[in-house]
Amino acid sequence: MKQEFILSKQILRSGTSIGASIRESEFAQSNADFINKLSISLKEANETDYWLNLLKDSDYIDSNAFNSMEIDCGELIALLVSSIKTAKNNQMNHEVT
Repeated sequence: MKQEFILSKQILRSGTSIGASIRESEFAQSNADFINKLSISLKEANETDYWLNLLKDSDYIDSNAFNSMEIDCGELIALLVSSIKTAKNNQMNHEVT
């Protein structure tokens, strides 16, 4: 039971950190700061995916719950990767002009 609590606490921490960093990015001081905040969110999303897999492999969550959360997490990772690429392209375009 203690291990389940620890794993749940870790996934709560990493999962909520994603949103917090995205929220911080809204008030980034520069494009580089914006990219940094989104990159932190991406790392936290990847960590959340790790904890989800660990919970599933430890049989603390069933396959249906895992599949649903895994899809959501994967979509979030894809959105963050795309947003970071776009922000980097915008940054390069501003540097060129």
